[in-house]
Amino acid sequence: MAGKQAARQQGTNEPPVKASAAAPAKAGDAARMLLPADCRMAAQAALKAELLGALEAGGIVLDGGQVERVDTAALQLLVLFRRELDARGGTLGWHGTSDALNEAAGLLGLAQLLNLPATALA
Repeated sequence: MAGKQAARQQGTNEPPVKASAAAPAKAGDAARMLLPADCRMAAQAALKAELLGALEAGGIVLDGGQVERVDTAALQLLVLFRRELDARGGTLGWHGTSDALNEAAGLLGLAQLLNLPATALA
Protein backbone atom coordinates (compact mmCIF):
# COMPACT_ATOMS: atom_id res chain seq x y z
CA MET A 1 0.00 0.00 0.00
CA ALA A 2 3.03 2.22 -0.38
CA GLY A 3 1.44 3.94 -3.39
CA LYS A 4 -1.63 4.91 -1.43
CA GLN A 5 -0.04 7.40 0.94
CA ALA A 6 -1.93 10.37 -0.53
CA ALA A 7 -4.54 10.15 2.24
CA ARG A 8 -2.00 10.81 4.99
CA GLN A 9 -2.99 13.86 6.98
CA GLN A 10 0.23 14.20 8.99
CA GLY A 11 0.49 17.98 8.70
CA THR A 12 -3.08 19.01 9.45
CA ASN A 13 -3.87 21.21 12.42
CA GLU A 14 -7.42 19.94 12.78
CA PRO A 15 -8.11 18.30 16.14
CA PRO A 16 -8.85 14.58 15.94
CA VAL A 17 -12.50 13.72 16.21
CA LYS A 18 -13.74 10.45 17.61
CA ALA A 19 -15.85 8.92 14.90
CA SER A 20 -19.08 7.10 15.50
CA ALA A 21 -19.92 3.88 13.71
CA ALA A 22 -22.63 5.64 11.75
CA ALA A 23 -20.69 8.64 10.45
CA PRO A 24 -16.92 8.94 10.65
CA ALA A 25 -15.64 12.50 10.85
CA LYS A 26 -14.13 13.80 7.61
CA ALA A 27 -10.65 15.32 7.48
CA GLY A 28 -10.14 16.52 3.93
CA ASP A 29 -10.94 13.45 1.81
CA ALA A 30 -10.32 10.96 4.59
CA ALA A 31 -12.33 10.06 7.67
CA ARG A 32 -10.37 10.62 10.87
CA MET A 33 -10.86 8.31 13.81
CA LEU A 34 -9.40 8.64 17.30
CA LEU A 35 -8.26 5.39 18.88
CA PRO A 36 -9.07 5.08 22.61
CA ALA A 37 -6.39 5.47 25.30
CA ASP A 38 -7.20 1.96 26.54
CA CYS A 39 -7.08 -0.10 23.38
CA ARG A 40 -7.36 -3.57 24.92
CA MET A 41 -9.74 -6.54 24.81
CA ALA A 42 -12.47 -4.83 26.88
CA ALA A 43 -12.80 -2.00 24.34
CA GLN A 44 -12.83 -4.24 21.25
CA ALA A 45 -16.59 -4.30 20.63
CA ALA A 46 -16.84 -0.50 20.50
CA LEU A 47 -13.63 -0.18 18.47
CA LYS A 48 -14.81 -2.82 15.99
CA ALA A 49 -18.11 -0.99 15.48
CA GLU A 50 -16.30 2.30 14.83
CA LEU A 51 -13.86 0.69 12.39
CA LEU A 52 -16.70 -1.00 10.49
CA GLY A 53 -18.46 2.34 10.16
CA ALA A 54 -15.26 3.99 8.96
CA LEU A 55 -14.78 1.43 6.15
CA GLU A 56 -17.41 3.19 4.08
CA ALA A 57 -15.31 6.37 3.91
CA GLY A 58 -12.55 4.71 1.87
CA GLY A 59 -9.73 6.95 3.08
CA ILE A 60 -9.08 6.61 6.80
CA VAL A 61 -6.69 8.50 9.05
CA LEU A 62 -6.29 6.88 12.47
CA ASP A 63 -5.07 8.94 15.40
CA GLY A 64 -3.24 6.65 17.81
CA GLY A 65 -1.44 9.41 19.68
CA GLN A 66 -3.46 8.93 22.87
CA VAL A 67 -3.14 5.13 23.06
CA GLU A 68 -1.66 4.28 26.46
CA ARG A 69 -2.45 0.57 26.58
CA VAL A 70 -2.77 -1.79 23.65
CA ASP A 71 -2.91 -5.55 23.40
CA THR A 72 -2.50 -8.15 20.70
CA ALA A 73 -6.28 -8.37 20.16
CA ALA A 74 -6.48 -4.67 19.29
CA LEU A 75 -3.54 -4.95 16.90
CA GLN A 76 -5.15 -8.00 15.27
CA LEU A 77 -8.34 -6.00 14.82
CA LEU A 78 -6.37 -3.16 13.21
CA VAL A 79 -4.64 -5.62 10.87
CA LEU A 80 -8.02 -7.06 9.81
CA PHE A 81 -9.31 -3.52 9.30
CA ARG A 82 -6.29 -2.69 7.13
CA ARG A 83 -6.80 -5.84 5.02
CA GLU A 84 -10.51 -5.12 4.52
CA LEU A 85 -9.74 -1.50 3.65
CA ASP A 86 -7.15 -2.68 1.09
CA ALA A 87 -9.66 -5.10 -0.41
CA ARG A 88 -12.09 -2.21 -0.89
CA GLY A 89 -9.42 -0.01 -2.47
CA GLY A 90 -9.23 2.31 0.52
CA THR A 91 -6.24 4.04 2.08
CA LEU A 92 -4.92 4.11 5.64
CA GLY A 93 -2.88 6.90 7.16
CA TRP A 94 -1.89 7.93 10.66
CA HIS A 95 -2.22 11.35 12.29
CA GLY A 96 -0.14 10.28 15.27
CA THR A 97 1.00 7.21 17.16
CA SER A 98 1.95 6.79 20.80
CA ASP A 99 5.06 5.10 22.12
CA ALA A 100 2.87 2.28 23.50
CA LEU A 101 1.29 1.64 20.09
CA ASN A 102 4.64 1.80 18.27
CA GLU A 103 6.32 -0.53 20.78
CA ALA A 104 3.55 -3.14 20.74
CA ALA A 105 3.30 -3.16 16.94
CA GLY A 106 7.09 -3.34 16.67
CA LEU A 107 7.36 -6.27 19.10
CA LEU A 108 4.77 -8.21 17.10
CA GLY A 109 6.26 -7.26 13.72
CA LEU A 110 3.13 -5.39 12.66
CA ALA A 111 4.41 -1.81 12.31
CA GLN A 112 4.96 -2.05 8.56
CA LEU A 113 1.76 -4.01 7.96
CA LEU A 114 -0.22 -1.35 9.84
CA ASN A 115 1.56 1.38 7.87
CA LEU A 116 2.72 3.06 11.08
CA PRO A 117 4.90 6.13 10.53
CA ALA A 118 8.59 5.55 11.14
CA THR A 119 9.71 6.58 14.61
CA ALA A 120 12.78 8.75 15.09
CA LEU A 121 15.72 7.11 16.80
CA ALA A 122 16.73 8.63 20.13
